[in-house]
Amino acid sequence: MALFYQCQSPDKSQNAGLTFSVTFSEEQSAQPLDGRLLLMLSKDTAAEPRFQISDGPGTQLVFGVDVEDWKPGETVTINAEAFGYPIQSLAEIKKGTYNVQVLLNKYDTFNLSTGHTVKLPMDKGEGQHWNRKPGNLYSTPKEISVDPTSSETISLTFDKEIPAIKVPEDTKYIKHIKMKSEKLSEFWGRDMYLGANILLPEGFEEHPDAKYPLVIMHGHFPYDFGGFRTTPPDPNLKPVYSERFHIDGYNKIVQQEEYNFYKTWTGPDFPRVILITIQHPTPYYDDSYAVNSASQGPYGDAITYELLPYIEEKYRGIGEGWARFTYGGSTGGWEALAVQVMYPDEYNGCWAACPDPIDFRAYTVVNLYDDENAYFLNSNFKETERPGHRDYLGHITATLRDMNLRELALGTKGRSGQQWDIWQAVYSPQGEDGYPKPIWDKLTGEIDKEVADYWKENFDLTYIMQRDWETLGPKLKGKINIYCGDMDNYYLNNAVYLTEEFLENTNNPYYEGDVDYGDRAEHCWNGDHENPNHISRLRYHQMFIPKIAERIKVSAPAGADITSWKY
Repeated sequence: MALFYQCQSPDKSQNAGLTFSVTFSEEQSAQPLDGRLLLMLSKDTAAEPRFQISDGPGTQLVFGVDVEDWKPGETVTINAEAFGYPIQSLAEIKKGTYNVQVLLNKYDTFNLSTGHTVKLPMDKGEGQHWNRKPGNLYSTPKEISVDPTSSETISLTFDKEIPAIKVPEDTKYIKHIKMKSEKLSEFWGRDMYLGANILLPEGFEEHPDAKYPLVIMHGHFPYDFGGFRTTPPDPNLKPVYSERFHIDGYNKIVQQEEYNFYKTWTGPDFPRVILITIQHPTPYYDDSYAVNSASQGPYGDAITYELLPYIEEKYRGIGEGWARFTYGGSTGGWEALAVQVMYPDEYNGCWAACPDPIDFRAYTVVNLYDDENAYFLNSNFKETERPGHRDYLGHITATLRDMNLRELALGTKGRSGQQWDIWQAVYSPQGEDGYPKPIWDKLTGEIDKEVADYWKENFDLTYIMQRDWETLGPKLKGKINIYCGDMDNYYLNNAVYLTEEFLENTNNPYYEGDVDYGDRAEHCWNGDHENPNHISRLRYHQMFIPKIAERIKVSAPAGADITSWKY
């Protein structure tokens, strides 16, 4: 019998000890509130505590409790029973002085078409980030002396509300749309919207008869169309050091690359296409993963059959599957491949960089089908934790358990708005309570094999291609391209190896695509062997749109319009 670590909850029969009490006023909300109340304590004064909760060793402390029907003037207490990260109980923190802050991540009520009623944090235009969500209440950080052994009650009140986000303005090249989705509105029981940021080709107004291929760059919530700048870099910009890439003045490099792309986009030899990024945040994450799912509804159909035709009609897209293409990295890499596999006739090629796990035999470092526990290696006599994040030399900064316990502190029932919870919200069947069924116990890591089987049949992209290759293969021939660094920070290369093994052994037909790896390259390598990752990650469009133009040459059907957009 394997031995696994069990997270222990505080003994509720004991004195609660140190307690924090929180209230809000009628001026802040006359109506009762639902949500997740978060208490944060920090030893680092460089930023507010709400911006200092992370997977890595620099994280500060957070403790959370669910609140329902919380009325103005009523007190909610947070004590040793509240679940915390990375320390699980207030009773276990060290005595000392902390910067203390509270925040309420508000929940809305959704009456789903499935008959379930769920309470979830609705996106408010910020891309589903609890610490920046408009309307969330929070307090000004206070320096407080804390003693976990005392029976003191520390009173806190909200004195601030996160303001609304300004909507970006249209320009000559960049347009913004927002449309009601009938499919999503029916599922969620309220009006739900999809949006897009659209980069129009040079000469769009001067060539009113041209119709264009559509290129979708998938990825995390895009507030605006990023990476495009019509003016040279700001000469007065103060250089900022990039911790991720260990480069000083990386912000200046970014601005230069944005300006370079503008010059390339408007230059005489660059393919004329409509390029879009999609806004499809859900109450579970900053984007939907662009597929239909039991707990999030028909996002795949809504994007493919409502949003894209709307854009093509409005901005003169060709509007046929042979003229649609996708690419992206990480979340966007998974989406690019997923929509190509699940809607094979609606897209004519995908370029998937550092995709989220595309084979659940390597769900990062977990084999969901063979392993019994996600957090620990199977063992009789020792506990070996599975790694969650590494650098290019293999140095570990977080474990899978760390990552999942942080999410559990931020939200129960998969409501953290974070990475592992969105994978679960997309891939899992819906539970009896209306929330996604957990793939594993968040506390112990024990894997639910029935849920894993559901994942396999519905969202394991390698398995689906292998299972259905007889019918899928002819539709995917020449369309699949995958790139990943062999030292991806999240071990995403492990799944790519398995997918490559399948693809290289395909026949009738052979897949005729490309799988490539970057030596010692971290997240998110995209196939560029000539430039470092901090540069190539800024050049997706320049890298892939010319490949798309070549793909059109060899794959457009007879009689297709392959000339009106070439000028």
